[in-house]
Amino acid sequence: MAIDHSGIRTDPAQHASLVAWYEAALRPLGYVKLLTYGPNGEAVGFSDTGSSTDWWLTCNPEKPNVITHHAFTARGMTTVDAFHVAAVAAGGKDNGPPGIRMYHPSYYAAFVLDPAGNNIEVVCHAPVTDSR
Repeated sequence: MAIDHSGIRTDPAQHASLVAWYEAALRPLGYVKLLTYGPNGEAVGFSDTGSSTDWWLTCNPEKPNVITHHAFTARGMTTVDAFHVAAVAAGGKDNGPPGIRMYHPSYYAAFVLDPAGNNIEVVCHAPVTDSR
């Protein structure tokens, strides 16, 4: 079974900036901000299909973010590259530039720490080619 949705809890002081960061960082993967709930936008859902949300940012002052790792699937290496450029340009911290990883010969990934410190990975498992 596939995971239906996931996300992170945000500190109120960082919520708006994290929403903006994910809008920019996930744009190369086709993600858009689809839903916003609460009088102050406390819950924001993102989608790459335009019909269902699978990534959420939820503002929670009592239990803010616990640092985690999340990996998004890319359809190609150029998408991995574009994510890395967009995420760093939006204020993320490089945590591993695009490249082959040791996990298997076609594991092409990039890692960026979001502004709250979460390790966000975008990975492509397609056979690696020189022509991206």
